[in-house]
Amino acid sequence: MSQPEPVRPEPGPDAGIAELQDDIAQTRKELGQTVEDLSAKLDVKQRTKEKAAETKARVAEKAHAVQHAAIDDGRAKVTVPTAAAVVVGMVALLWLIRRRRS
Repeated sequence: MSQPEPVRPEPGPDAGIAELQDDIAQTRKELGQTVEDLSAKLDVKQRTKEKAAETKARVAEKAHAVQHAAIDDGRAKVTVPTAAAVVVGMVALLWLIRRRRS
């Protein structure tokens, strides 16, 4: 989560029109960004897709690491199709678990 930006000073009573207009424009920009951030947090479908993509990437990395460890150790060799099947199976399992929870 991002840290809130420091509060900027409001224009004083002797501020000119240009300074007030700049302050209004900056406030509108900040408000627009806040609305976008809140909308993104409320978009559950998109957040779920992003989390699934992250999980898929982590599983693929782990399978790749296991494959290389098995090859480097000289133990039973894990082929690329086998590793891919394991990754697909794990992703499918995660998908089913998440689907049943909702």
